[in-house]
Amino acid sequence: MSYESVILILFVIASVVAVAARRVNLPYTIALMAVGLVLGSLHLLNPPHLTQELLYAIFLPPLIFESAIHLKASDMQKDLLPITTLVIPGVVLSTLVTAAVMIPVSIHFTQIDTITWPLGILFGAAVAATDPVSVVAIFQRLGVPRRLRLLVESESLLNDGTSIVVFILALHFLQGHIGSLQETLIDFVRIVGLGLLIGTIIGLLTAMVMRHLDDAMVTITLSTVAAYGSFLVADKLGVSGVMSTVAAGLIVGNRGFSQTLFPSIRISTETFWEYIAFAMNSLIFLLMGFEINLTMLWELWPIVLIAYLSVLVARFFVVNFTWVLFAPTRLKFPYSWSVVLSWGGLRGALSMVLALSIPDSLGFKEVIVTLVFGVVLLSIFIQGLTMTPVMQMLGLVSPVSQLKTYELTKTRISLLEDTLDEIEHLHKRRMLHAASYKELKEELQKELDHLNNELDELEPDKEALREEEVLRTKRRIYMEQKNSLFEMYQNGMISFEIYEELKSQIDAKLLELENMGA
Repeated sequence: MSYESVILILFVIASVVAVAARRVNLPYTIALMAVGLVLGSLHLLNPPHLTQELLYAIFLPPLIFESAIHLKASDMQKDLLPITTLVIPGVVLSTLVTAAVMIPVSIHFTQIDTITWPLGILFGAAVAATDPVSVVAIFQRLGVPRRLRLLVESESLLNDGTSIVVFILALHFLQGHIGSLQETLIDFVRIVGLGLLIGTIIGLLTAMVMRHLDDAMVTITLSTVAAYGSFLVADKLGVSGVMSTVAAGLIVGNRGFSQTLFPSIRISTETFWEYIAFAMNSLIFLLMGFEINLTMLWELWPIVLIAYLSVLVARFFVVNFTWVLFAPTRLKFPYSWSVVLSWGGLRGALSMVLALSIPDSLGFKEVIVTLVFGVVLLSIFIQGLTMTPVMQMLGLVSPVSQLKTYELTKTRISLLEDTLDEIEHLHKRRMLHAASYKELKEELQKELDHLNNELDELEPDKEALREEEVLRTKRRIYMEQKNSLFEMYQNGMISFEIYEELKSQIDAKLLELENMGA
């Protein structure tokens, strides 16, 4: 069977699995991984192998770009220091702690000394990046605090580039192609910094052109060129394509989409990228299931289990280090969040592809690949399937998710009442014939009465409803205060020093609301 036919079949399977997963309230990425494992073990299909070239050329650019365009730069700026800590020193620490835990423990319990320091460091670098696709889907369904979602999404977006650089440097070290620590740091800054610069330039150029476009198809095409072009140009120049695409996506999302001529163009473009993300994620998680060799995993299960536990220990260490570091500052976050950040640090396709990219000339490649695949498999099923009860136990499920039906009914009633007022206004101004007015009013009134009866029958948690409404109202008040304060400064009514001081106080109150789950 040709690859084209296999891909078509995989898309059909992904669609069926996504619908079925929604029915049973299961993250579709976990369901796709399970289906891929079953199909791979049965050898019913022969799909293309998930190679580094395939991931870099097809999958990574659109997935990274789609995540970046939906992140607000202003929100990321507020938590830039914690995010940077998790992304740069956090990835390096995770690599070292993973190796430091895995090596002695594996030797003690298995009496196998093949896991050396170079091997442990390369493995740690391969699994340093998080891929919480299924976790973010759970976040959206349960309505966890917005700031927590931002921390998880921002870290997972940015640590891909850092982990790739650390992995490459670790591989060069093992091959004897790297010099002193100073040279290594210079290489790291060059690869990351130039990647960001290239992406920024492409993003700015794309955003400038998008402002003047009045065609959705051209806008979609241009954004696609920006996604793949930023990655390709940076990669060809020997710097980080991931960081380049991140920078391009952030700028296009914050400056390009927000300034398009018509809202319909933005809606069409964002819908396109949402579909692309769904399609790419579906294929990746299915192909991951095909790549895992269950027989070899079973043979090495003691070392795989130790490797997985070492990754968990490293993740908890890095996240708790970050929590302690910012606990005395304005950027602090609840300790329950650190638990979610730790447990939600799933590993995914990038880790597997980094392992597959190890040259065959290195004799330990097969061991690394098996360990990485095992860790990915365990993290997706163990952590992914238990995230919901963990967040419920920590009290991080927002009242919004519990009150969804109530809020939906209230909103529909409000919209209908506005419509009735509008046709009343049109009738009084003789813009609507009496017969038409009567027919429309009876129809809308009937629907409104039905919704009011539904609302009366609902019994929401009054305390949860009160808390949610208070939080929303407070947030709206503080945002209006910020706008008024800015107008006062613009009109020369207050000095810059007064503006900055009061703005900082309001920002602190908004940050506190985010921590409470607003």
